[in-house]
Amino acid sequence: QVQLVESGGGLVQAGGSLRLSCAASGRTFSSYAMGWFRQAPGKDREFAAAISRRGGNAYYADSVKGRFTISRDNAKNTVYLQMNSLKPEDTGVYYCAASTGTLFSGNYSYTRNNEYDYWGQGTQVTVSS
Repeated sequence: QVQLVESGGGLVQAGGSLRLSCAASGRTFSSYAMGWFRQAPGKDREFAAAISRRGGNAYYADSVKGRFTISRDNAKNTVYLQMNSLKPEDTGVYYCAASTGTLFSGNYSYTRNNEYDYWGQGTQVTVSS
């Protein structure tokens, strides 16, 4: 089992930047694909970005592509989300998630909520206009 703790959220003006961090417990961090999801008020939780176990592949939602960058440091058990050119529509609670890739058989896209085993508590990001 792994515990995930997000940090780095806050209030920022449109056009600004934030860097989110997610620290994971345990010694098997490199065995998990990692993702960032977000949930705006009154909306479902949606995919933002994901990264493969060794960091060689990254995936982004169209809405954040070119503005957000996901990265990981397996030596520090931490995954990051660098968010630039923030927009008011980026406002929401941002969740870190870990996937073992074993919840079900079949192909994983790592863009869906049900592909992830573990979730953090979330960190609030508010972008003012």
